[in-house]
This record gives sequence, C-alpha cells and structure tokens, in this order.
Amino acid sequence: AGTDLVKTQDDPEGKTVLGTLNNCSGGVTPWGTVLSGEENVDQYFAGGEKVKNEEVRKHLKRYGIEDAETPRHWERFYDRFDVTKVENEPNRFNYVVEIDPWDPESRPVKHTAMGRFKHEGANIFVTNDGTAVAYSGDDSRFEYLYKFVSSRKVRSGNSPEDRRENMKILDEGTLYVATFEGNSPDFSESGKLPKDGKYDGTGKWIKLLTVKEDGSAESHVDGMSAEEVAVYTREAGDKVKATKMDRPEDVEPHPVTGNVYAALTNNKYRGANRDGKNDAPIAEYAPIKENKNGMIIEIEDNHTGEDMKWNLLLVCGDPKEAETYFGGFDKSKVSPISCPDNVTFDSFGNLWVATDGNALKSNDGLFAVSLEGDTRGMTKQFLTVPAGAETCGPLVFEKRVIVNVQHPGEDEEATVENTKSHWPDG
Repeated sequence: AGTDLVKTQDDPEGKTVLGTLNNCSGGVTPWGTVLSGEENVDQYFAGGEKVKNEEVRKHLKRYGIEDAETPRHWERFYDRFDVTKVENEPNRFNYVVEIDPWDPESRPVKHTAMGRFKHEGANIFVTNDGTAVAYSGDDSRFEYLYKFVSSRKVRSGNSPEDRRENMKILDEGTLYVATFEGNSPDFSESGKLPKDGKYDGTGKWIKLLTVKEDGSAESHVDGMSAEEVAVYTREAGDKVKATKMDRPEDVEPHPVTGNVYAALTNNKYRGANRDGKNDAPIAEYAPIKENKNGMIIEIEDNHTGEDMKWNLLLVCGDPKEAETYFGGFDKSKVSPISCPDNVTFDSFGNLWVATDGNALKSNDGLFAVSLEGDTRGMTKQFLTVPAGAETCGPLVFEKRVIVNVQHPGEDEEATVENTKSHWPDG
C-alpha cells in the first residue's frame, strides 16, 4: 500500500481499495471472519501486449494479461481496465481479501503480505502456541503452493476488539513458497508406481517476504524489493526455483492432524512438449504425463518451519486404469474421480473432495475419502451435480451437506433454445 506499484489516477496515494474481482473459493478464519481469494483477474484487463514499457509488459504477461480486448469489454467504458491507459490497476488485484461479516461498518482488507497470485482461497491452521499459518494455491498450470506464517498470536476471545486485532494477523509475518522432491530414483515412467509402492518425498519452504509490525518489509529474493515480491509474487517464485505444480487449487489443513491437503486439478501440458508449453517434465510429485484427472497431495508440514514430508493420497481417474492410485486401497472398491478442486473435512476425520471439469465423460460431484487405517484411500461418490456445473464450496456436517452448484449448463455449444442442463426444473 502507498507504493508506486499500486498508485493510479483514481487512487493517487495507492492506499484505498476500489473493489474486488473474480472471487473464487475462500475460508473461514478461527476468529470468525471470511477470506476470499481473488483468482482469474486477468479476464478483466485488456491491452497487455500493447503496453510500450517492456518491463511492465513482462509483468503483465506473467499474470496472463495479454489480450487486446476482453470478453467483458469493461475496458471500453472504464480506463482502469485498459492497461495501456492505467498500467498499475491489475497490481491492485489477485490478493486474499478478509471480510468481517459481523460488523456492517467494517471495510474489507486486502492482505498484500500473503502475496499476489491467482488465489483459489486461503485456509488457516493454528499451532499449539497460537501461531496462525495460512495455506494458499495459485490456480494455474505450473504454478506454486504458498504458506504465510504470522508473527502474531491468535486472540481466543470473540469480542469486536479481539476480532479487530486478529484481522491484523495476516498482515505481519513471512511468506513462503514450496519446493518438492521425490525419494524414488527409479521413478521415470508416467503413471508407473515407484518400487516402494507410493509417491512420496520431502520438501522445503523458501522464504520470499517478511512483513514487520510497523509495516516495513524485507525481501528474501535477490534482485527484488519487498514491494516487488508482494506485487510480482509469481516472479519471486520463479527466481527461487519453486516447484511447478499441476494447478494447485484449494489447500486446507486437517483440523485434528494438521496434515495439509491440496487439490491439484489437472495439467494437460505436463511433459507434453506442445504449443511451446512444455514447462516441466513428469516427476514423482506430478507423475502423470498430460495430466487430465488431477491428484490430491498430502503434506505433513512443520507448520512454522521450513521442512515437510509429502505423499500423493490420490492419483485421480478411472480406477480401472493402471496409472490411478488410491492411497494403496483396493481400486475395485472405489468410485472414479476426476479434477479435484475443493477439499474439506467432516467431524469423523474424513476428507471430502469437490470436483470441477470431470474428464471421464461424467458430471462433477462430491466424494468422501478415508484417511486412516485399513480403509485409507477408499473414495466414494456422495452426490452428482448437473451437467456443465462444478461442485464448489462444500460444507460437511454430521447430518447435512451443503454444496454450491456453480454454473449448471455451462457449455460453449449451449444456447437458450438448446440448453445443456434444465436444472433445477427437472
């Protein structure tokens, strides 16, 4: 806030938030506020390729802002959505936004210390000493996983003052990006399970940025200022050689075990060497070439530290296919699952997975996955959503499940006369 990177004609001081765009998933904080992730913001900004400043043009391209015009055409009516006229406007989006639903007079906060990228959401684990650790994924192919470790402790009270103080938690602390390594030197063939019978390994969290109590900040990335790391976080991840993942979307810590689960939705360009997008080969953490069905990765994290262990809980797809993996569970007793997007947990400790973009010629749905004992990896479909819809934002209670049926009937070929779905009309 207040730096040259976020100043615009409409906000010459660079200190006033003017809206939030393309909010995706989110999270509920332990102190009762709501976090919302600004995701595909590039869809709103036109003219990236026409920007004359080469450095600015490079930054815009790294965030997907290249097209001469957008499908929404807001740029025809508001200069702020034309980057040839207002270069900095995109720098003011792609953040985690915190909202206090209990105070109608409160103003939402954009937590720039958590970095700028396509946040699917943000979810918090509180350690035994009260430290809040927020996890977030950058929802694009070959993007990164992040965590933010606060330097403040969570206040346990629920008064307005406690909530106001807790809303500062995500402003002070250290932002990290993840690297992963497999532990099986024999792994080299797409979809072939390593000799030890599982996909697993270790990882490291690399420091990117530390923000202090007085608002000052320190960059941990050579050649980038603290402000640049906060605004061009993807490029900071590039510089420290973070691990390129297959669309890391929702990332959530288990409320009891503390293990972290991330939905890796898919990545048709993984090892594909086509369209100039062969950004990364297959690896033990991304073992499927042209990954169409996605995976769930389980991380045993040292929450406030820099080390972790990981394994792939699910390699999704049709269980009849050899490349799929369900935590070692008997594949004849599981449901097919494709393109995991959101995750959550029930009071019995099970993982629940919502899907988006089913690649098995079926509709998306919600699935329950066992995490413990002899049934670990057992995956059962609980519900199916209408054609063209994604299953989003699941909430699982002991006797009730709520999901968001998002964009039913979405299809490029659909018309008003020839719809893809008639839901909810039967």
